[in-house]
Parts: sequence; C-alpha cells; structure tokens
Amino acid sequence: MRHHNANRRFNRGRNQRKALIRSLVREFFLHGKIQTTLAKAKELRPYAEDFITKARVDTVASRRDVLKRMANNDIVGKLFSEIAPKYIDRNGGYTRIIKTGQRQADGAFMAVIELV
Repeated sequence: MRHHNANRRFNRGRNQRKALIRSLVREFFLHGKIQTTLAKAKELRPYAEDFITKARVDTVASRRDVLKRMANNDIVGKLFSEIAPKYIDRNGGYTRIIKTGQRQADGAFMAVIELV
C-alpha cells in the first residue's frame, strides 16, 4: 500500500525523478515559463513556489539552502536578484498553470506553467 506517498512517480526511479524535477525547475527559472505535461507542471509548482518563498528573504542561509537543492549558481543568482524581488508583497501563488490541450503524438494533456 502506498499510504502517505503523494508524489507522482512518472514511471521513473527516485534519482531520475529528482533529476527531472531539478531540470524542470532550472529551465522554469531560466525562461520564466515552460510547456510540459500537466502532471509535470502540477508536480513542479510546489518546488518553484518554495524556492521563490525562500529567495524573498535574501540571507546567506537561504541562498545556501536554495543552492544546495538546485546546484546552479547562475539560476540561484537570477532567482535572488530578479525573480524574488518582484514577489516581496505577494503572499503566495507565484505561478500559473494554463492547460493547452492534448499532445498529438500520445494524447498527453499539455500545460504551460509561468510566473505570474
């Protein structure tokens, strides 16, 4: 039984799943919005919003925490200097998911996730 296992598995192992989420978050902060499947967008949202919430308080500890989980200096710098200051007065809900229909090849539901 899978009690208290709320994360989506994406038919991948634990390390592959972590790498997938990490790369989605990296590309999301690099471009501001990405198009992906609806399930991946829904799984990405809590991670991205947590990073933005931590980046709103620009301390050494918060930078180290975000850098530890993201492992990319350029994206962390952009997150703390450009993205997070826009959301200082906002209490949450930094992202928006827009459904865009089904993919022609396999019928997967697609979505665009973007910063508000």
